[in-house]
Amino acid sequence: MRKHDQLAKGAVKTVTSDGLIVLKPRAYRPKFPLRGIIVVLVAGFAFKGVLLASIGDAAYAAQVADLAQGGMVDRIGAWVMQIDAATMLIADFISSHLGDMI
Repeated sequence: MRKHDQLAKGAVKTVTSDGLIVLKPRAYRPKFPLRGIIVVLVAGFAFKGVLLASIGDAAYAAQVADLAQGGMVDRIGAWVMQIDAATMLIADFISSHLGDMI
């Protein structure tokens, strides 16, 4: 009964060497776009790291503080753009390896 339940969710038809058509359950693929969310998060942290490495800690903190004084959307942006451990690690890596180019 288990294979029948799996086949009800989707199947892939294959032909064996003797000509028999065999149905195999389709592999499970989650509906939630986890890979896309991870890519967006990594890109966001990389952006913050590049920005922090290019303008410096004090100027970045001043910009975030100014952003925090605005409206609701600005405060949310300030919360997202605040300096965290991952951003500091990325900024340190960028400034030590690519410091002359930025």
